[in-house]
Amino acid sequence: MEFGPHFLLASLEGAVNAAVLALMAVGLSIVFGIMRVVNVAHGEFFMLGAVLAWWISSLVGAHPAYGFVVALIAAPLIVGAIAALADHFVLRRINYDPERTIVATIGLLYVLQQTTLMTFGPEARPVEAPFNKRIALPWFEKTAEGFSMYWPWGLGTTTYKLAVIAAAAVILIGLWIFMTRSRIGLIMRATQLDSEMALAYGIPVDRVYALVFGMGAAIAALAAVLVVPIQQAHYLMGHDPLLLSFIVVIIGGLGSIPGTIVAAILIGMSDGIISVFFSPTVAKILATLLVAFVLIFRPQGLFGKRVA
Repeated sequence: MEFGPHFLLASLEGAVNAAVLALMAVGLSIVFGIMRVVNVAHGEFFMLGAVLAWWISSLVGAHPAYGFVVALIAAPLIVGAIAALADHFVLRRINYDPERTIVATIGLLYVLQQTTLMTFGPEARPVEAPFNKRIALPWFEKTAEGFSMYWPWGLGTTTYKLAVIAAAAVILIGLWIFMTRSRIGLIMRATQLDSEMALAYGIPVDRVYALVFGMGAAIAALAAVLVVPIQQAHYLMGHDPLLLSFIVVIIGGLGSIPGTIVAAILIGMSDGIISVFFSPTVAKILATLLVAFVLIFRPQGLFGKRVA
Protein backbone atom coordinates (compact mmCIF):
# COMPACT_ATOMS: atom_id res chain seq x y z
CA MET A 1 0.00 0.00 0.00
CA GLU A 2 1.28 3.51 -0.85
CA PHE A 3 2.05 6.11 1.79
CA GLY A 4 -1.15 8.17 1.28
CA PRO A 5 -3.67 5.33 1.82
CA HIS A 6 -1.51 3.93 4.61
CA PHE A 7 -1.52 7.33 6.36
CA LEU A 8 -5.31 7.58 6.00
CA LEU A 9 -5.71 4.16 7.59
CA ALA A 10 -3.39 5.14 10.46
CA SER A 11 -5.34 8.38 10.93
CA LEU A 12 -8.60 6.45 11.28
CA GLU A 13 -7.05 4.25 13.95
CA GLY A 14 -5.72 7.37 15.63
CA ALA A 15 -9.20 8.92 15.61
CA VAL A 16 -10.59 5.89 17.48
CA ASN A 17 -7.76 6.17 20.02
CA ALA A 18 -8.41 9.89 20.41
CA ALA A 19 -12.15 9.38 20.94
CA VAL A 20 -11.66 6.82 23.72
CA LEU A 21 -8.78 8.77 25.26
CA ALA A 22 -10.85 11.96 25.33
CA LEU A 23 -13.55 10.24 27.38
CA MET A 24 -11.00 8.66 29.70
CA ALA A 25 -9.07 11.89 30.24
CA VAL A 26 -12.17 14.05 30.71
CA GLY A 27 -13.26 11.82 33.59
CA LEU A 28 -9.84 12.25 35.19
CA SER A 29 -9.87 16.02 34.54
CA ILE A 30 -13.30 16.51 36.12
CA VAL A 31 -12.23 14.73 39.31
CA PHE A 32 -9.05 16.77 39.60
CA GLY A 33 -10.67 20.05 38.58
CA ILE A 34 -13.46 19.90 41.16
CA MET A 35 -12.00 17.78 43.96
CA ARG A 36 -8.26 18.44 43.47
CA VAL A 37 -7.75 14.69 43.75
CA VAL A 38 -5.17 12.87 41.62
CA ASN A 39 -6.98 9.58 41.02
CA VAL A 40 -4.28 7.00 40.35
CA ALA A 41 -6.98 4.28 40.27
CA HIS A 42 -8.68 5.86 37.25
CA GLY A 43 -7.21 3.24 34.90
CA GLU A 44 -8.62 0.45 37.02
CA PHE A 45 -12.11 1.90 36.76
CA PHE A 46 -11.58 1.78 32.98
CA MET A 47 -10.48 -1.85 33.26
CA LEU A 48 -13.43 -2.68 35.50
CA GLY A 49 -15.83 -1.24 32.92
CA ALA A 50 -14.38 -3.52 30.23
CA VAL A 51 -14.51 -6.61 32.47
CA LEU A 52 -18.11 -5.88 33.48
CA ALA A 53 -19.00 -5.40 29.80
CA TRP A 54 -17.72 -8.92 29.07
CA TRP A 55 -19.51 -10.39 32.10
CA ILE A 56 -22.83 -8.65 31.37
CA SER A 57 -22.79 -9.49 27.66
CA SER A 58 -22.03 -13.12 28.56
CA LEU A 59 -24.98 -13.21 30.95
CA VAL A 60 -27.43 -11.66 28.50
CA GLY A 61 -26.43 -13.86 25.58
CA ALA A 62 -28.76 -13.79 22.54
CA HIS A 63 -27.80 -11.25 19.89
CA PRO A 64 -24.54 -9.34 20.70
CA ALA A 65 -26.38 -6.01 20.40
CA TYR A 66 -28.64 -6.79 23.38
CA GLY A 67 -25.76 -7.61 25.71
CA PHE A 68 -23.77 -4.62 24.51
CA VAL A 69 -26.63 -2.17 25.13
CA VAL A 70 -27.20 -3.55 28.63
CA ALA A 71 -23.45 -3.34 29.35
CA LEU A 72 -23.32 0.21 27.98
CA ILE A 73 -25.88 1.25 30.61
CA ALA A 74 -25.13 -1.07 33.53
CA ALA A 75 -21.32 -1.13 33.59
CA PRO A 76 -20.81 2.66 34.03
CA LEU A 77 -23.52 2.75 36.71
CA ILE A 78 -21.91 -0.12 38.65
CA VAL A 79 -18.41 1.35 38.36
CA GLY A 80 -19.70 4.81 39.31
CA ALA A 81 -21.38 3.35 42.40
CA ILE A 82 -18.16 1.56 43.41
CA ALA A 83 -16.21 4.80 43.01
CA ALA A 84 -18.77 6.76 45.05
CA LEU A 85 -18.47 4.18 47.84
CA ALA A 86 -14.68 4.45 47.67
CA ASP A 87 -15.00 8.21 48.05
CA HIS A 88 -17.32 7.83 51.04
CA PHE A 89 -15.33 5.19 52.92
CA VAL A 90 -11.75 6.16 51.95
CA LEU A 91 -11.19 9.63 50.52
CA ARG A 92 -13.63 11.44 52.80
CA ARG A 93 -12.04 9.79 55.84
CA ILE A 94 -8.67 11.35 54.99
CA ASN A 95 -10.28 14.73 54.27
CA TYR A 96 -9.10 14.71 50.61
CA ASP A 97 -5.54 15.49 51.65
CA PRO A 98 -3.51 15.63 48.37
CA GLU A 99 -0.63 13.40 49.47
CA ARG A 100 -2.78 10.85 51.28
CA THR A 101 -5.32 10.63 48.43
CA ILE A 102 -2.51 9.62 46.05
CA VAL A 103 -1.49 6.82 48.41
CA ALA A 104 -5.14 5.84 48.96
CA THR A 105 -5.93 5.64 45.24
CA ILE A 106 -2.75 3.61 44.65
CA GLY A 107 -4.07 1.17 47.25
CA LEU A 108 -7.48 1.22 45.56
CA LEU A 109 -5.74 0.46 42.25
CA TYR A 110 -4.22 -2.74 43.62
CA VAL A 111 -7.42 -3.78 45.38
CA LEU A 112 -9.44 -3.48 42.16
CA GLN A 113 -6.74 -5.09 40.06
CA GLN A 114 -6.11 -8.08 42.28
CA THR A 115 -9.80 -8.62 43.01
CA THR A 116 -10.45 -8.70 39.25
CA LEU A 117 -7.55 -11.14 38.78
CA MET A 118 -8.95 -13.50 41.42
CA THR A 119 -12.51 -13.40 40.05
CA PHE A 120 -12.09 -12.74 36.34
CA GLY A 121 -8.82 -14.60 35.80
CA PRO A 122 -5.68 -13.65 33.83
CA GLU A 123 -7.11 -14.45 30.40
CA ALA A 124 -8.09 -11.73 27.92
CA ARG A 125 -11.78 -12.02 27.05
CA PRO A 126 -13.35 -10.76 23.80
CA VAL A 127 -16.65 -8.91 23.54
CA GLU A 128 -18.48 -9.16 20.23
CA ALA A 129 -19.39 -5.85 18.62
CA PRO A 130 -23.12 -5.18 18.11
CA PHE A 131 -22.38 -4.48 14.43
CA ASN A 132 -19.11 -4.65 12.57
CA LYS A 133 -19.56 -4.30 8.84
CA ARG A 134 -16.39 -3.69 6.83
CA ILE A 135 -16.30 -0.47 4.80
CA ALA A 136 -13.83 -0.14 1.93
CA LEU A 137 -12.42 3.38 1.50
CA PRO A 138 -11.45 4.95 -1.82
CA TRP A 139 -8.29 6.89 -2.59
CA PHE A 140 -7.69 9.56 -5.20
CA GLU A 141 -4.62 9.67 -7.41
CA LYS A 142 -3.54 12.57 -9.57
CA THR A 143 -3.14 11.71 -13.24
CA ALA A 144 -2.58 13.65 -16.44
CA GLU A 145 -6.34 13.87 -16.98
CA GLY A 146 -7.07 15.01 -13.38
CA PHE A 147 -7.88 12.82 -10.39
CA SER A 148 -8.85 9.18 -10.63
CA MET A 149 -10.43 7.17 -7.83
CA TYR A 150 -9.32 3.66 -6.98
CA TRP A 151 -9.79 1.22 -4.12
CA PRO A 152 -6.46 0.19 -2.53
CA TRP A 153 -6.41 -3.30 -1.12
CA GLY A 154 -6.72 -3.28 2.67
CA LEU A 155 -7.80 0.36 2.94
CA GLY A 156 -10.95 0.36 5.01
CA THR A 157 -12.48 0.47 8.44
CA THR A 158 -15.55 -0.91 10.20
CA THR A 159 -18.90 0.63 11.01
CA TYR A 160 -18.31 0.00 14.69
CA LYS A 161 -15.09 2.04 14.80
CA LEU A 162 -16.86 4.95 13.12
CA ALA A 163 -19.69 4.56 15.65
CA VAL A 164 -17.18 4.78 18.54
CA ILE A 165 -15.90 8.10 17.21
CA ALA A 166 -19.44 9.44 16.79
CA ALA A 167 -20.57 8.17 20.21
CA ALA A 168 -17.59 9.78 21.95
CA ALA A 169 -18.36 13.11 20.27
CA VAL A 170 -22.02 12.96 21.33
CA ILE A 171 -21.10 12.03 24.93
CA LEU A 172 -18.57 14.85 25.19
CA ILE A 173 -21.05 17.40 23.85
CA GLY A 174 -23.70 16.12 26.26
CA LEU A 175 -21.22 16.32 29.13
CA TRP A 176 -20.34 19.92 28.23
CA ILE A 177 -24.04 20.86 28.16
CA PHE A 178 -24.54 19.11 31.51
CA MET A 179 -21.62 20.92 33.13
CA THR A 180 -22.50 24.38 31.76
CA ARG A 181 -26.30 24.44 31.56
CA SER A 182 -27.70 22.14 34.26
CA ARG A 183 -28.29 23.00 37.92
CA ILE A 184 -26.11 20.09 39.07
CA GLY A 185 -23.32 21.29 36.79
CA LEU A 186 -23.63 24.77 38.29
CA ILE A 187 -23.35 23.29 41.79
CA MET A 188 -20.27 21.34 40.74
CA ARG A 189 -18.61 24.46 39.33
CA ALA A 190 -19.49 26.45 42.44
CA THR A 191 -17.87 23.74 44.57
CA GLN A 192 -14.82 23.85 42.32
CA LEU A 193 -14.40 27.62 42.72
CA ASP A 194 -14.78 27.73 46.51
CA SER A 195 -15.86 24.65 48.43
CA GLU A 196 -16.03 26.48 51.77
CA MET A 197 -18.28 29.20 50.39
CA ALA A 198 -20.44 26.54 48.68
CA LEU A 199 -20.79 24.75 52.02
CA ALA A 200 -21.78 28.03 53.67
CA TYR A 201 -24.56 28.43 51.10
CA GLY A 202 -25.95 25.00 51.97
CA ILE A 203 -24.42 22.93 49.16
CA PRO A 204 -23.67 19.40 50.43
CA VAL A 205 -20.03 19.37 49.34
CA ASP A 206 -19.42 15.77 50.48
CA ARG A 207 -22.27 14.54 48.28
CA VAL A 208 -21.01 16.62 45.38
CA TYR A 209 -17.56 15.07 45.75
CA ALA A 210 -19.03 11.57 45.82
CA LEU A 211 -21.06 12.36 42.70
CA VAL A 212 -18.02 13.81 40.92
CA PHE A 213 -15.74 10.89 41.80
CA GLY A 214 -18.41 8.41 40.74
CA MET A 215 -19.09 10.33 37.51
CA GLY A 216 -15.40 10.42 36.58
CA ALA A 217 -15.13 6.66 37.08
CA ALA A 218 -18.39 6.06 35.17
CA ILE A 219 -17.09 8.04 32.17
CA ALA A 220 -13.91 5.93 32.18
CA ALA A 221 -16.03 2.75 32.33
CA LEU A 222 -18.17 4.04 29.46
CA ALA A 223 -15.04 4.54 27.37
CA ALA A 224 -14.00 0.97 28.19
CA VAL A 225 -17.35 -0.47 27.13
CA LEU A 226 -17.05 1.34 23.80
CA VAL A 227 -13.52 0.12 23.12
CA VAL A 228 -13.72 -3.45 24.46
CA PRO A 229 -15.16 -4.90 21.19
CA ILE A 230 -11.99 -3.55 19.51
CA GLN A 231 -9.62 -4.58 22.30
CA GLN A 232 -10.09 -7.47 24.70
CA ALA A 233 -10.96 -7.18 28.37
CA HIS A 234 -7.96 -7.90 30.58
CA TYR A 235 -7.16 -7.17 34.20
CA LEU A 236 -4.01 -5.18 33.26
CA MET A 237 -5.56 -3.10 30.48
CA GLY A 238 -5.83 0.07 32.58
CA HIS A 239 -2.12 0.93 32.65
CA ASP A 240 -1.60 2.54 29.22
CA PRO A 241 -4.89 4.51 29.24
CA LEU A 242 -4.02 5.88 32.69
CA LEU A 243 -0.57 7.02 31.53
CA LEU A 244 -1.96 8.65 28.40
CA SER A 245 -4.77 10.27 30.40
CA PHE A 246 -2.30 11.92 32.76
CA ILE A 247 -0.27 13.11 29.76
CA VAL A 248 -3.41 14.55 28.16
CA VAL A 249 -4.56 16.30 31.36
CA ILE A 250 -1.11 17.85 31.92
CA ILE A 251 -0.83 19.07 28.33
CA GLY A 252 -4.40 20.36 28.15
CA GLY A 253 -4.28 22.06 31.54
CA LEU A 254 -5.28 20.61 34.90
CA GLY A 255 -9.05 20.78 35.29
CA SER A 256 -9.68 22.25 31.81
CA ILE A 257 -12.20 20.14 29.88
CA PRO A 258 -11.70 21.94 26.51
CA GLY A 259 -7.93 21.64 26.92
CA THR A 260 -8.29 17.96 27.79
CA ILE A 261 -10.31 17.28 24.63
CA VAL A 262 -7.85 19.15 22.38
CA ALA A 263 -4.88 17.38 23.98
CA ALA A 264 -6.64 14.00 23.70
CA ILE A 265 -7.13 14.53 19.96
CA LEU A 266 -3.47 15.53 19.60
CA ILE A 267 -2.08 12.64 21.65
CA GLY A 268 -4.60 10.04 20.45
CA MET A 269 -4.07 10.83 16.76
CA SER A 270 -0.28 10.95 17.07
CA ASP A 271 -0.23 7.75 19.14
CA GLY A 272 -2.32 5.91 16.54
CA ILE A 273 -0.31 7.17 13.56
CA ILE A 274 3.13 6.68 15.12
CA SER A 275 2.17 3.21 16.39
CA VAL A 276 1.26 2.15 12.84
CA PHE A 277 4.40 3.51 11.17
CA PHE A 278 6.89 2.84 13.97
CA SER A 279 5.92 1.25 17.29
CA PRO A 280 3.71 1.97 20.32
CA THR A 281 6.86 2.45 22.43
CA VAL A 282 8.07 5.31 20.22
CA ALA A 283 4.64 6.92 20.50
CA LYS A 284 4.76 6.79 24.31
CA ILE A 285 8.30 8.22 24.37
CA LEU A 286 7.33 11.16 22.15
CA ALA A 287 4.22 11.85 24.23
CA THR A 288 6.34 11.89 27.41
CA LEU A 289 8.82 14.28 25.80
CA LEU A 290 5.93 16.54 24.81
CA VAL A 291 4.82 16.65 28.46
CA ALA A 292 8.36 17.65 29.45
CA PHE A 293 8.36 20.54 26.96
CA VAL A 294 4.91 21.70 28.13
CA LEU A 295 5.99 21.63 31.77
CA ILE A 296 9.10 23.67 30.92
CA PHE A 297 7.59 26.32 28.66
CA ARG A 298 3.92 26.40 29.81
CA PRO A 299 3.56 24.70 33.20
CA GLN A 300 -0.19 25.45 33.42
CA GLY A 301 -0.85 23.52 30.18
CA LEU A 302 -2.22 24.72 26.87
CA PHE A 303 -5.60 25.85 28.27
CA GLY A 304 -4.83 26.04 31.98
CA LYS A 305 -4.82 29.28 33.95
CA ARG A 306 -1.56 30.60 35.32
CA VAL A 307 -1.52 30.71 39.11
CA ALA A 308 -0.72 34.20 40.35
